Amino acid sequence: MQGPLAVLEHFDTLYSILHHFRSIDPDLKEDALEFLMKVVSRHSQDLPAVLDDTTLSVSDRSAHLNALKMNCYALIRLMESFEATTSKTSLIDHGGKGKKSRTKAQGFDWEEARQPILQTLTQLLQLDIYRLWNHSVVEEEFVSLLTGCCYRLLENPSISHQKNRPTREAITHLLGVALTRYNHMLSATLKIIQMLQHFEHLVSVLVAAVSLWSTEYGMKSIVGEIVREIGQKCPQELSRDTSGAKGYASFLTELAEQVPTVMMSSMSVLLDHLDGENYMMRNAVLAAMTEMVLQVLNGDQLEEAARGTRDQFLDTLQAHSHDVNSFVRSRVLQLFTRIVQQKALPLTRFQAVVTLAVGRLADKSVLVSKNAIQLLATFLANNPYSCKLSDADLSRPLQKEAQKLQEMRAKRRATAPCVVPDLEEEWEAMLPELQSTLQQLLKLPERDGKEGENLGDTETAEEVAKHIQQLLVKASYKHAITLTQEAIHHFQEEAPFNHMNQEDSEETRILNLLREIFKGPTSSTQDKNLQVSPDKTASVDAVPEDKHGMVENNSDKEELVKQEMLVQYLQDAYNFSLQVTEAIGIISKMMYENTTSVVQEVIEFFVMVYQFGVPQALLGVRRMLPLVWSKEPGVREAVLNAYRQLYLHPKGDSARGKAQILIQNLSLLLVDASVGTIQCLEEILCEFVQKGELKPAVTQLLWERVTEKVPCSPLERCSSVMLLGMMAKGNPEIVGSNLGTLVSVALEEKVEQDYRLAQQVCQAIANISDSQKPGLGKSHPPFRLPQDHQLFERLREMVIKGFVHPDPLWIPFKEVAVSLIYQLAEGPEVICAQLLQGCGKQTLERIQDPSTTEECTKAAATLPTFLLMNLLSLAGDVALQQLVHLEQAVSSELRRRRVLREEQEEAKTKGQKEKNTSNESTMEEELGLVGASADDTEAELIRSICEMELLDGKQLLSAFVPLLLKVCNNPGLYSDPTLSTAASLALGKFCMISATFCDSQLRLLFTMLEKSSLPVVRSNLMVAIGDLAIRFPNLVEPWTPNLYARLRDPASQVRKTAGLVMTHLILKDLVRVKGQVSEMAVLLIDPEPEVAALAKNFFNELAGKGNVVYNLLPDIISRLSDPESGVEEESFHTIMRQLLSYITKDKQTESLVEKLCQRFRTAWTERQHRDLAYCLSLLPLTERGLRKMQDNFECFGDKLSDETIFNAFLAAVGKLRRWAKPEGKALVDEFEQKLRVCHTRGLDGAEEPETDQGADPLSQPTTGRHISDTCLRQGLPSATSDSDFVTPQPRGTTERRTNTRKPVSKKTAIVFSSDESSEEECSAEMTEDDETPKKTTPIRRASTAARRP
Repeated sequence: MQGPLAVLEHFDTLYSILHHFRSIDPDLKEDALEFLMKVVSRHSQDLPAVLDDTTLSVSDRSAHLNALKMNCYALIRLMESFEATTSKTSLIDHGGKGKKSRTKAQGFDWEEARQPILQTLTQLLQLDIYRLWNHSVVEEEFVSLLTGCCYRLLENPSISHQKNRPTREAITHLLGVALTRYNHMLSATLKIIQMLQHFEHLVSVLVAAVSLWSTEYGMKSIVGEIVREIGQKCPQELSRDTSGAKGYASFLTELAEQVPTVMMSSMSVLLDHLDGENYMMRNAVLAAMTEMVLQVLNGDQLEEAARGTRDQFLDTLQAHSHDVNSFVRSRVLQLFTRIVQQKALPLTRFQAVVTLAVGRLADKSVLVSKNAIQLLATFLANNPYSCKLSDADLSRPLQKEAQKLQEMRAKRRATAPCVVPDLEEEWEAMLPELQSTLQQLLKLPERDGKEGENLGDTETAEEVAKHIQQLLVKASYKHAITLTQEAIHHFQEEAPFNHMNQEDSEETRILNLLREIFKGPTSSTQDKNLQVSPDKTASVDAVPEDKHGMVENNSDKEELVKQEMLVQYLQDAYNFSLQVTEAIGIISKMMYENTTSVVQEVIEFFVMVYQFGVPQALLGVRRMLPLVWSKEPGVREAVLNAYRQLYLHPKGDSARGKAQILIQNLSLLLVDASVGTIQCLEEILCEFVQKGELKPAVTQLLWERVTEKVPCSPLERCSSVMLLGMMAKGNPEIVGSNLGTLVSVALEEKVEQDYRLAQQVCQAIANISDSQKPGLGKSHPPFRLPQDHQLFERLREMVIKGFVHPDPLWIPFKEVAVSLIYQLAEGPEVICAQLLQGCGKQTLERIQDPSTTEECTKAAATLPTFLLMNLLSLAGDVALQQLVHLEQAVSSELRRRRVLREEQEEAKTKGQKEKNTSNESTMEEELGLVGASADDTEAELIRSICEMELLDGKQLLSAFVPLLLKVCNNPGLYSDPTLSTAASLALGKFCMISATFCDSQLRLLFTMLEKSSLPVVRSNLMVAIGDLAIRFPNLVEPWTPNLYARLRDPASQVRKTAGLVMTHLILKDLVRVKGQVSEMAVLLIDPEPEVAALAKNFFNELAGKGNVVYNLLPDIISRLSDPESGVEEESFHTIMRQLLSYITKDKQTESLVEKLCQRFRTAWTERQHRDLAYCLSLLPLTERGLRKMQDNFECFGDKLSDETIFNAFLAAVGKLRRWAKPEGKALVDEFEQKLRVCHTRGLDGAEEPETDQGADPLSQPTTGRHISDTCLRQGLPSATSDSDFVTPQPRGTTERRTNTRKPVSKKTAIVFSSDESSEEECSAEMTEDDETPKKTTPIRRASTAARRP
């Protein structure tokens, strides 16, 4: 029996199986595989005996060698065939439901059969088979045969799956044996480099293999070989081969995590990639350095060389925080975050890296900013200083310990006169403080010259130098420096003050002189002191005294070193707190970024900062409140979690103690909080209440504070009522179950003057009524309280009694009280009529009260202003609430009753339905029509009541109209600001009631809006007229230009209000958007950041409404480029950069290019030419856009002599050059050459004699056009005279409107008529619907010709 040697005679059979592998029976394939595996296994068992046989002949050895080669060849080729077939099947079935990746036939599983074969081959290689070869050298082809099989198995993407882990380990061990025993190093290195370049899935597999080889097999050199091969790759080639670079980068990163110690010796060969273009390679090298810092170069016991290497790595990381690629900057910040988390950053670098992180907050890349926030949060969580980082708290101990350090230094100098000190050490010790004092003195505008009085006429330079030296010894640095400065001016020619290098800075000159004075005279003085002994009798005890002094000196020195370390520690902590404070100011501005992940990081950062006790963190905690309304669920949940973490889990020993801390913290948020902040906090508390996250102890303690069972201040009581009202939004029973207690305790007579508390009580009760409002069409009646309820009695008494007291808190209380009465009372108009009558009666009594006689007439004029203000304010509130009551509550109740009545009638006639289905459907249709007409009837009824009854002579409200109009029409007579404010607001509210009354008073409203000297009046009227524009659009529409005019109001408060109102009206399609929207664009450059942010938000929202911004751009450019518009050229550039950023579609760009080029013909000033060219340079030009520009070259060719215009066109085509294809670049070059020719020709023409200039016959008409434009623009409404303010004509015939606006149509500003008349020129998917409002309103629009400016 030949055994494994039988293959020598039957190899042809095995080869035929390999050759016909695809066509033979699967069972035969499997049998052949099993047979060959057994043969190789048997051969490996027999070989040890054969190899040890010293009598083995050459022929027998050759036979075993050939048999080994044949068996291994057949087995490996059969394995490769199975692997190829399985891979194809896996790819074909990958898209199927089963995704089968294994070929099973009669229980055969190839993926499971691979491991035993690989293990058999590994055992074979572990034998001393090299003895079978001549010269005991194994042929490289044989080794390549076995290892090549392993590499081909690795190429299968499924090899990285968890189920194939045994196969991976078998391959790794086989290759490890080949490396250690068969000199496979070079081949393995090259093969690994190739596989990393082409197979992305092999990165982690090869990292695990290389790590195993370097540790268990002792092949550390392979790590260096692979790293060297990667390091020698050309950076330029890697910038083109992104897949290969990605593989190399991932391999280096993961390998550094596994074997950083082995890899560190090869880092020098990778440094060239830090300067390469591929950012992934830079990231990989930096990540490798970080792993070495974390795992190898970490700790305080490093040797000098290791510490130097660590510092070099950290320096490299810090340098690449300013890398040109944002991914590298971001990666550096992530790496520093890991370093800080594992406390591997040396304290000496702490401040530098914090400064780096703060600087990266302003990075233009959102990803970098996000990681900078994470790094700062990590610094906070792992800071070595303190758990509380308030700079105010840290400054006090710093000053105290610094003072103590100065005293210790002075004491040490004074108590050691007999010991010769090391002057150099003393100078180095005092230098930092001396230098700091000198810098502070040099920064002062005028230095204190009192010390200069010490210089007398008789003092010599030597005496002054001794005096300075004594001051330095006593640590009187300020006096020493001042005296030195005086001496420099006084003894310019005497030593030591004449040895000054004038090339050095003043600070350096003074320090050098002080050093010379301190070290020179001191040594000689001390030598003299040592030579003079008190007497010879003291010499006996000199030795023990010296020893004792040395011991004391050493202990004092240790104490001094400890104190210096303490001061340095406190100084670092203080500096860190200052940097955190600086970061807070920057990060708070990022809270409203568009990127959700950044916003979440900002929120988490402020939570952490707040927990570390930084005072400024409260501003960020408040600022995140509005984000609770965010449409992004992640942002909303982040805010809720932040407040959950900050407030719902306070530290305390008991539930009551925790509740007390929670209430105290929430009350701090209410201090000086705006209405918006309170609404946001109300939403958060409502969410917590609905989820049951607020404990009952919180509610109980709040009620105890309200009822004064627990002693508290009035403000704390008021905040408790506010918190209860907020919680009532989520659970009405919190307040509803104790309504009587709240009214009797909080509104009792003894506190009737506390209107702030009464106002909060009304708001809390109003939250109950809001939650108990019935739905539309419900059968049960709305929740109302009777008129004689205790609540309304108390409110009526408080309003009427407080009317005669000049308390500023009475007005907001009265407003809330009237609103609550209309919300909850049955017949609220009766109660409010009593309020008006009671207050009016008191006013009349005050008028008639003046006692005797003659001065009765004068007394009427001396009515207190606050009474008139209170009366008008109350009348306005009642008027507005009566309107709301009619249109909401009464209208809803009418509808509810009608629906209920119809349901009852339908139920009665349900059994008497006719059988005819057609009649039945007809009846249902009729009922539907009846329902619709009923709604119209009810609405018309409410409208007629408002229009005909509320303000007629029989109603109480009409009695206040003459008084109101008198105050508003006579601002000189009634000049009190508070009265004017109240009267203007009341007039706006009265105008909301009736269209007739509104139409009659619109001119008065707009006159006050235009000419009132009080910004608060103009601001309030802007809001009121905005409401009128919604209620009566037809009446307000002719006055739209006057609304836009307020956008240029001198007061920032009015501009902000006008911006808000116009934003609302325009975005809701309540005002037609035309060229006047350029006034909104001007707000983009407003000096007030809030106003500019408002304008930016407006255009962001407007850009989301289709092509609206594109349609408006030509008119905006025309108006703003007009020199008389008042917009400076630089400001125009800022506005256009923002507006043109919304143009993203290629067709829009092409159309704008054509239109802007054509505008050059109608523009008449150089400023307009430059502005048009600048707009063209901002557009993202395409090849088609460039062709449009070429087609219209004659429009602007003659303007290219201007350097600014020429450069703008070069910039426009320069953008296209970067992305253009080769044929496009040829077009760009041709056009650019044409531009340069015209530019040169224009410059040559400009140098011709002046006789050619000024001969343009069009120059005179241009001047005339300027004059006419100026006159026309001065005809705009102004605050100078009543004649300037013309009431727009009512909407009648077209002729009348046209005649009224005729002078405006003569304006010669650049107008894009094509934009108003023809939309066909732009094929940017625009229709007429994109420009006109989608919701129609009853406003009749004027014709295009009549509206053209």
